[in-house]
Amino acid sequence: MAEKSFKYVILGGGVAAGYAAREFAKHGVKLGEVALISKEAVAPYERPALSKAYLFPEGTARLPGFHVCVGSGGERLLPEWYMENGISLILSTEIVKADLASKTLTSSAGIKFKYQTLIIATGSTVLRLTDFGTPGADAKNIFYLREIDEADALVAAIKAKKNSKAVVVGGGYIGLELSAALRVNNIDVSMVFPEPWCMPRLFTAGIAAFYEGYYTNKGVNVIKGALVVGFETNENGEVKNVKLKDGRVLEADIVVVGVGAKPLTQLFKGQVEEDKGGIKTDAFFKTSVSDVYAVGDVATFPMKMYGDIRRVEHVDHARKSAEQAVKAIFASEEEKSVGEYEYLPFFYSRSFDLSWQFYGDNVGESVVFGDSSPTSSSHKFGSYWVKDGQVVGAFLESGSPEENKAIAKVAKVQPPADSLDKLATEGLTFASKV
Repeated sequence: MAEKSFKYVILGGGVAAGYAAREFAKHGVKLGEVALISKEAVAPYERPALSKAYLFPEGTARLPGFHVCVGSGGERLLPEWYMENGISLILSTEIVKADLASKTLTSSAGIKFKYQTLIIATGSTVLRLTDFGTPGADAKNIFYLREIDEADALVAAIKAKKNSKAVVVGGGYIGLELSAALRVNNIDVSMVFPEPWCMPRLFTAGIAAFYEGYYTNKGVNVIKGALVVGFETNENGEVKNVKLKDGRVLEADIVVVGVGAKPLTQLFKGQVEEDKGGIKTDAFFKTSVSDVYAVGDVATFPMKMYGDIRRVEHVDHARKSAEQAVKAIFASEEEKSVGEYEYLPFFYSRSFDLSWQFYGDNVGESVVFGDSSPTSSSHKFGSYWVKDGQVVGAFLESGSPEENKAIAKVAKVQPPADSLDKLATEGLTFASKV
């Protein structure tokens, strides 16, 4: 049985893995010291592009255009970059067993990879309706979106079924972005979700009302508070109808499902301490096991700003946590110190001609400011969250770079707020004074 040995192994092929590789290169590694092992067939890329420009009929994004690290304004790491920087890029390789005690990973082909230091950057996998036993969920033309081959399959269906009907299951990030992308492709779209409003983990009812109204005006049929209970197929096994719990039946040539994700931690169950669904780490992303680090979606880490521990699924954290872990590894080896991870939660999305950013924590009371009418020509509005008399979170739609920086500063500084009414009146003026 073949065996390969490396000083450092990055396990995963997503954003966090790519940014970890770049950080290793910055510190300087010898040829053959670092391996990046990914089950995907392509070098790490900026995954958010898959639900946006990858699906557009014009101005379409394709590799090698969005390999990491272009998403943060950095160098594009093409496959040859890895070898040029002493990093072994091992693609199309699925690890099926991890033995942290013996520092050994085993692939589905039986190859053993030995390491001295491991960075777990396995990310998340989508939740599938087949996991819940939804009848007919294994039909053809029901799509999920996480990896590039899944995006390719969806693109092929969009091209093959022009002017068709699509049902998007889910009203979160993926649901909103894919409903917009499908609509731009001139597809008749219904977006179905069981919650009372879209994006409920972040949006208040007031924020959601704008997006639901805007999407409706763009021709998206927004169906709230509705549960998908099954699918009907034609004689070719392709989906033709989506059945809702309330008895309604929606025609569909294409179904796209975005109902959440779960961190890929099963390889390490029972070998490492876990918390809140992820692998528990310290402020340097070191786990309970010596020489094992966890970054990105899989890490449950100390959120210094709020004095608690959290797991964050977002590209910004994937990038920054990967860089922090590699810096910590080298600091440890060189007996130097590195600062603790200080992360300001940041989320963003783009769809149609909209673009929003959120910083901080969406807890406490909230207030909307600006023009939040779905028919507004500027559609510039925002929201503040206030807890214990301080502004702890800020959201802004269609902000300029300067305005987005201002609301980020608000969330970081957490200035006192006299009243919600005053915040609503001052709006961005409040942020500009912080």
